[in-house]
Amino acid sequence: MKSRSFIYVSLAVDFLIAVSKFFAAAFTGSSTMVAEGIHSVIDTISQLLLIWGVKVSSKRADVSRPFGYGRELYFWSFIVSLIFFIVGGCVSLYEGIARYNHPEFAGTLAWNYGTLGIALVFTCISMYTVRKAFNAQRGKTSFWKAIKESKDPSTFITLMGDVGDLAGLFIAFCGITLSRILHNPHYDGMASIVIGVMLICISLVLVRESKSLLMGEAGSRRALKRIVALAESDQAVVKIKKHLSMYLAPEEVILQLNTVFKESLDTREITDAIERINKLIKKEFPRIKQIFIEPVRADGK
Repeated sequence: MKSRSFIYVSLAVDFLIAVSKFFAAAFTGSSTMVAEGIHSVIDTISQLLLIWGVKVSSKRADVSRPFGYGRELYFWSFIVSLIFFIVGGCVSLYEGIARYNHPEFAGTLAWNYGTLGIALVFTCISMYTVRKAFNAQRGKTSFWKAIKESKDPSTFITLMGDVGDLAGLFIAFCGITLSRILHNPHYDGMASIVIGVMLICISLVLVRESKSLLMGEAGSRRALKRIVALAESDQAVVKIKKHLSMYLAPEEVILQLNTVFKESLDTREITDAIERINKLIKKEFPRIKQIFIEPVRADGK
């Protein structure tokens, strides 16, 4: 099981940032700071749910869940993605519209800028830890392609949350600064609206990716092509007629191979061949925990 210490780092960071932002909002009355505070609360709740998902998904298989609890992580990741949309994005958007319709200046800039500076430092710490883990997973794959192909939602949700944090801090800084320089408090509300829209956009990406994993994604084409080649390299195999695979967890895949064996083989020889193929595949692809090799006839009957 790979280390997911970055989730705990992000949890601590998001909690401290949320507290500081709400303190600043209480003293300044800035809707942008309220929106940012809500954003950080959502991040904190998200990390708690991800930690719970990771914990439950690591439970061993039992009678009621013979294939294990790995998909629990995908379920809770989908819930986190929905929270980003329903609570984070929509509430921030509502707060921004309300403040735009009733603009006012309140408090001092020192509170806002001080809080944003603290949040920036903490967010960079969190971003460093999760980006290090994400880069180790993606290797030379491009950023967006790695997000799309990743099977570990705890990593890409935390990463996208930190990306949203950094963008939100920049937007909040611009909104607060413009409202003071131009003596127009509408900019504060506008910044909150932009933050809300940004959170909704991030959530849509997360919902799409989390839903895909929850519904059952197949293994990569490259890996499956290699697996077929390994199976067909066995002297007892004529060809792999069909292959089915599905991720049960980031490090757990289930695989079925409909295999055509040589007609001259007896039951014992086929059983020995199945055992050889199992060992060969698992040696090169350790994340494939369960392999079902089903003998079929070439004509499909």
